[in-house]
Amino acid sequence: MIQPGQAAPDFQLRDLDGIPHRLSAQKGRVTVLHIWSSTCPWTERTDPRVREAASAHGADLWTIAPNTDETEDQLRTESRRRGLRLVLRDVRQQVADLYGVTATPHVVLVDARGLVRYHGAVDDARFREPQPRRRFLAEALAAIQRGEDPDPAATPTYGCAIVREA
Repeated sequence: MIQPGQAAPDFQLRDLDGIPHRLSAQKGRVTVLHIWSSTCPWTERTDPRVREAASAHGADLWTIAPNTDETEDQLRTESRRRGLRLVLRDVRQQVADLYGVTATPHVVLVDARGLVRYHGAVDDARFREPQPRRRFLAEALAAIQRGEDPDPAATPTYGCAIVREA
């Protein structure tokens, strides 16, 4: 798994309109990679927090859909409903494999220099504690803005397993 402080592995994925997007073109911009599912209830719960955190801190939000069982129509409908503007298809799990992601939701924060600064859960909510006490992504973005290292820089993720072809 990629570690905080390491260079973010480059990749290129197409959005739902077929337009390619390459991570290395984001140099100079803070980017949140939001590994996402249109069917996972944990992802649906965290979508507003991911959107709000990225917006509040001026970060670009790249929503990445790695599940093989989700259609483009399903992705379009759910992303519009949830206010997610850029959705990239990762049906071969290229990004999931590069970054060691096994479940959704999972976020990776890449700073303007192209370094991974945080990866893991959006917050600390769990099944038996649905209200988060900590919002890891928002805290990491705020730390980056202050010129500090996020603490924690990595957390375990929780949610729904990524669906792969057999």
